Amino acid sequence: LENEKKVDYLVVETTGIADPLPVALTFLGTELREMTRLDSIVTVVDCENYSLDLFNSEAAYNQIAYGYIILLNKIDLVDEADVDALEVRIRDIKNDARILRTQKSQVPLALILSVGLFESDRYFHSEGTETKSEHHHHDHDHHHHDHDHHHDHDHHHHEHDSHHLENDGFISVSFQSDQPFLIRKFQDFLDNQLPSGVFRAKGILWFKESTQRHIFHLSGKRFSIEDEEQTQEPKNQLVFIGQNLDAQKINEQLECCLAKMVTRKPRGFGK
Repeated sequence: LENEKKVDYLVVETTGIADPLPVALTFLGTELREMTRLDSIVTVVDCENYSLDLFNSEAAYNQIAYGYIILLNKIDLVDEADVDALEVRIRDIKNDARILRTQKSQVPLALILSVGLFESDRYFHSEGTETKSEHHHHDHDHHHHDHDHHHDHDHHHHEHDSHHLENDGFISVSFQSDQPFLIRKFQDFLDNQLPSGVFRAKGILWFKESTQRHIFHLSGKRFSIEDEEQTQEPKNQLVFIGQNLDAQKINEQLECCLAKMVTRKPRGFGK
């Protein structure tokens, strides 16, 4: 925002298990308030993998409760009756939300950008602060984009928590290695060892059998791997987001998927 080049619109994407309100309040309770106008909060709901039981989760509830626009995505993968039932539950929490049904998150930008839906007076009151109507002259719009349950780190084992995430049992587990995976072993991990509590995973994969870089995405039981040219030093980086995950066990299972690179001693040297 301090760059001389003008920014017309800023989209902030949080992690899939974030509470959106603290992020939004950052733009209302700090010096950013004088530089931005908070436009809206968008929550993307994965209809295929979203269980109604998740409404018992504080994180999931807050993502719905504070969402002004809610995208019901992947409606082509589920029965219309299930989408209707999900929308009814969402309306119970956020009756005035703008709910849009989408496939592959395709939606006209005019329906989600520069919509002016965020009502700051609901969450922020202090003497001398500007009212909502006085914000329209600011140069930058801010749009908070949140993914409902469903970035890379240098540490081999890493976990992230906040109070509401601890209450819900959500955790983020990261894995990194400078050794390649064996395709057969990694496939077995996905098919037979991946914990049922994993809602989302993504990362960069390196396989011994391939010279390419592979981009990995997983949502629920569905995953994709896209190939692209390897332009950097190859390595494996993965992050898993889910509920009640055993970080140590996941890392141990992934270690077993690695193709261990053994350096042999030259003959005639050593014992």
